[in-house]
Amino acid sequence: MKPIESVPLEAIQNARKRISDLATRTPLVRLNLDDGPADIYLKLENLQPIGSFKLRGAGNALLSIPRANLQQGVYTASAGNMAQGVAWVARKLDIPCSVVVPDHAPRTKLDAIARLGGRVIKVSFDEWWQVLIEHRYEGLDGFFIHPVSDPAVIAGNGTIGLEIMEDLPDLEAVVVPFGGGGLISGIASALRSLKPHVKVFASEVETAAPLSASLKAGHMCEIDRRPSFVDGIGGKSILEEMWPIVSSLVKESLVVSLAQVADAIRMLIERNRVVAEGAGASSVAAALTGGAGRGKVVCIVSGGNIDAPSLLRILGGEIPK
Repeated sequence: MKPIESVPLEAIQNARKRISDLATRTPLVRLNLDDGPADIYLKLENLQPIGSFKLRGAGNALLSIPRANLQQGVYTASAGNMAQGVAWVARKLDIPCSVVVPDHAPRTKLDAIARLGGRVIKVSFDEWWQVLIEHRYEGLDGFFIHPVSDPAVIAGNGTIGLEIMEDLPDLEAVVVPFGGGGLISGIASALRSLKPHVKVFASEVETAAPLSASLKAGHMCEIDRRPSFVDGIGGKSILEEMWPIVSSLVKESLVVSLAQVADAIRMLIERNRVVAEGAGASSVAAALTGGAGRGKVVCIVSGGNIDAPSLLRILGGEIPK
């Protein structure tokens, strides 16, 4: 696939207008923490109608496509959140939607996809990953929306950066959960255009941190990925077309443990009454290490779609299997 090297600010600004009636302008609130390593703020994308930032990219992508190209419907490949975003917008447009999901996708996300009218096709993780690489799934004829490397998806994600700059213009750093790079590339593109000195960090979990390994090596690396309750981030490698833009915009990935993510989930509930899934809490866990600096740090709470059994175990002091 064609490498993605940049996303213009104009494309992000146009995306904001396009999705203004779909996506919520989410609040930016301070983490209620008296003795933290930084002045931490939370960008609450878990408050989107589908509980995830994915509505922004899905909305911009679908609304950018001529309706004539959507006559056979639309499909995507997703562990759950992008699937909900595409299904939510497809229902608004009254077109059929199918979703290819990996076999580890949590029940709460699968139920949400079905509730929104999406048809679920469950495959192995390796088969699912191949769909991301090939941008297609044999047997489905609808329009494919790539969850990561579609420029319109990245531009939609970048609208988060515009809102952050308006709400906290003197921020010093942003920490963004890293799944495939579509979220961090959009936000970093907006910030580089508006305030280039803001540092952008990725957050990854120790069980699946391909960006950290690739940045250290100076080239794309495949890693030994281990499944965990942090299901919204963590592939086995970086998609080839995403490496140019990610490597140019992101200088460091802050890797945290499963225990640190679980602690961050508990803290968000106890201190701010915010429910975050593992991926969404990874940015907070990373900021709490001090790795993003000691000034005003914005953490993207990317989603809140966590299984109730996993959340209960975390609140009880456990780490879900």
